Amino acid sequence: MTRENDSTKVLLSETIKKLMVTKTLERLTVTDIVKEAGLTRQTFYRHFRDKYDLVNWCFDGLAEQCFYKMGVSLTLRDGLILKFNFIRNEKNFFMQAFRSTDYNSIEQHDYEFILKFYTEIIEKQLKKPLPENLRFILELYCHGSITMTVQWAINGMEKSPESMADDLIDSLPPKLAEILLPVLR
Repeated sequence: MTRENDSTKVLLSETIKKLMVTKTLERLTVTDIVKEAGLTRQTFYRHFRDKYDLVNWCFDGLAEQCFYKMGVSLTLRDGLILKFNFIRNEKNFFMQAFRSTDYNSIEQHDYEFILKFYTEIIEKQLKKPLPENLRFILELYCHGSITMTVQWAINGMEKSPESMADDLIDSLPPKLAEILLPVLR
C-alpha cells in the first residue's frame, strides 16, 4: 500500500503533528493519539510499533520527497534545501521530534537513513563494497550532519535552508566530495 493510499497512517501522522504543537513527544501517549484520531489502540498497533515508529514514518515522507530524487531530478543542494524547507514547514513537529533521545528517535532514524543512502551511492560509483576508511569518514560526516540538523531544528531554524545546505555540502570531507558531488550535481 502506498503512502498516499494509507489513510489510517496519514490520519495518525496528522494527529501526532497536531498534538505535538502543545505537547512534547515524551509526554504524548498512544492513548492520546488514538483518542484524538478517533481510532483504537489496536488500529494504531496494526500500523506502528510505537509513537516513535509513527514519527519516523512521518520522516520517511520527507525522504521520499527529497533524498530519492537526488541524483535523478535534484542535485544534492536542491535536495537538502527541500529537506530543510520541509522541516521548517513542519516546524513544531520537527522541533519536538528532534528533542527526543529515545533509542528509536528520529535523529537515529535520519542518521541510519542518510548513511545507507550515501553508502549505496558510493558503492555504486566504486563498484565494490564501501572500504573501511571511507566508512569511517562517512559515518563521521553523517553524525555531524545530523547533529547540526538537530541543533538547527531545536534552536528555532534561524539559518536559511539554503545556508544549511551550503554548509553541509562545504563540510563534506574531500574523499566523500570527490565521489558524491559528481553524481549528485
